[in-house]
Amino acid sequence: MQRIVLLAFVGIVFPLLVSATDPIEKASVATLPESGDHWVWVPDRILQHSVLFDGDTGEALGMLDSTSTLTPKTPLFSRTRGEFYSVDTAYTRGNRGSRIDFVSIYDARTLGYEAEILLPTQTGQSNSSHAYAELLGDRFLATFNQFPNVSVSIVDLEQRRFVEEIVMTGCAGVFPVGPRRFAALCGDGTALRVDLDASGRKQSFSSSPKFFDAVTDPVAMSAGRDGTRWVFVSFSGQVHSVDFSTDPPTPTPGWSLLDDTLARAGWRPGGLQHVAVHEPTQRLYVVMHQGEAGSHKKPGNIWVYDLNQKKRTDRFELPNLTAAFLIPFAKVEPAGFVSRLMRWTLPSPGVHTIAVSADASPVLFARNAELGAVAVLDALSGKTLRVIGEAGLAGPTLRVP
Repeated sequence: MQRIVLLAFVGIVFPLLVSATDPIEKASVATLPESGDHWVWVPDRILQHSVLFDGDTGEALGMLDSTSTLTPKTPLFSRTRGEFYSVDTAYTRGNRGSRIDFVSIYDARTLGYEAEILLPTQTGQSNSSHAYAELLGDRFLATFNQFPNVSVSIVDLEQRRFVEEIVMTGCAGVFPVGPRRFAALCGDGTALRVDLDASGRKQSFSSSPKFFDAVTDPVAMSAGRDGTRWVFVSFSGQVHSVDFSTDPPTPTPGWSLLDDTLARAGWRPGGLQHVAVHEPTQRLYVVMHQGEAGSHKKPGNIWVYDLNQKKRTDRFELPNLTAAFLIPFAKVEPAGFVSRLMRWTLPSPGVHTIAVSADASPVLFARNAELGAVAVLDALSGKTLRVIGEAGLAGPTLRVP
């Protein structure tokens, strides 16, 4: 009876709410413009999708759904092929049943589905899945596996087929260093370089000397790329750069983000995707907070370092992302008194995640993993350019395509 009453209400009342003068919507397919330097993918772990935003306007450009049961891996972009790639996992019964892993291919102008490449392996997943799926140039895609083997799967995007599983027990991650070369971090304190042949199969391994202690002061998976070098930061704030163009890979002597005073005050790196490098200016961005050993996932503020001089050059002030997230739900005027009051009174917990664009006028994106808001900063001055306040619900990752 209640169902009948509800249907009757909808059938009678809803048409009265629709004006006869309202325009009739027609189905159409929009297309994206050419890729912008300041675009950013914002994955959402609750809504299970990734939204593409234009950092220069704050506008949403498109969205890709994910079948992942954890945080979706950030979509990968091939400018040459004009395609986006999403590494996905699905189960026949939703969250159980037979598992299938695959790479979904989408047109970069329409975001329309094109094809998929099945993976006979099981791609790994973690809180952020940082360095778990990456492009090696434009032909090969590599994805990190955790079970049953610790390995990397290679996919040929040109021929759209799975190539090979490369077992690398004791090492983790995919850090691209060339069209047929990637690196991984290893539990013995070294880094492994993997070279592929022209078909995408493993050609050789090369290990660096030990440069960190995985027990006393491990480096995080979050890292910044500087050409053929990768910059890793340890839990205590030691910076380690490894050049993977040499054979074997060459670590440079480590240096600290902190002087003795800052270290005694409890400052340390924190967050989830908390390291970024802008190669043209040799700037290193790190999320820093005050905490004790084991607090490495706590959010913080953004400190800026000069990689060449090995010293801090700036600290960026962050907008209140709590207020930015709640203001759209409160439906108050963004520039009004209530919004200003919310920005002044609500706590601003800092950010977990940062990503920087690679152009000559870079922007820095920052988000808190528990808030659906993304700050867009001038990466050179630290000035807040805008805040994307309706960026989903929550998520720990960002990617500039």
